[in-house]
Formats: sequence, C-alpha cells, structure tokens
Amino acid sequence: MTRTKMSREERAKQFMPFAALKGYPEALQKKEKIVVPKAELSEDYQEELNRMLLQVKVNDMITVTCFQKGEYLKVTGMVSKIDKSARFLQIVHTKIPLDDIYQIII
Repeated sequence: MTRTKMSREERAKQFMPFAALKGYPEALQKKEKIVVPKAELSEDYQEELNRMLLQVKVNDMITVTCFQKGEYLKVTGMVSKIDKSARFLQIVHTKIPLDDIYQIII
C-alpha cells in the first residue's frame, strides 16, 4: 500500500491549536468585571441629587449613573415613571432605586 505524501501545509494543520469552543475566551472576558463597593455620598451631595431629582419630570431625556450589582452603570433615556413613595425612577424599562443614584444629568 502506498501513501501519498502530505504537503507541508497539510502537515502543519495537524499541529495547530484547536479551540473547541469558538469565542469562549472572548465571552469570558466580557463577563469578567471588577466589583467595587458603593461610594458613601456626603450630605451636601445628597441634597444636590435631591434638588436634581425634583427637576426631573416624566418624558425628560436624562443620563443617570447608578450603582447596581457591584458596579456603576450609566443609563440614558426617557424617564417613563417617577415613584417617590416606592423610591424609584424608571428610564424606559430600567427601574433605578433612588438610593442607588450617583449622578443625574438632565
């Protein structure tokens, strides 16, 4: 039985690294995050945030920086609901507790 000789390229392919799960390393990098503690706000800054919240109305376009699940997120969109008794602000479909707001840009 005679074998046909493999080209160099074909032989090299045998020794190339194999990625069983394509895109898995990239997906892991996206999931990795650094968890940070929630910053304590001074009373003066809290008062400033409260003044800003009083200016916010439904249908306003705003950007809110808030603390959620160990990280600070920036949410931009139209205010769809403000519930002061339940203490949350809703931007489109995202509910943000008022106590988790770090910054408001109107």
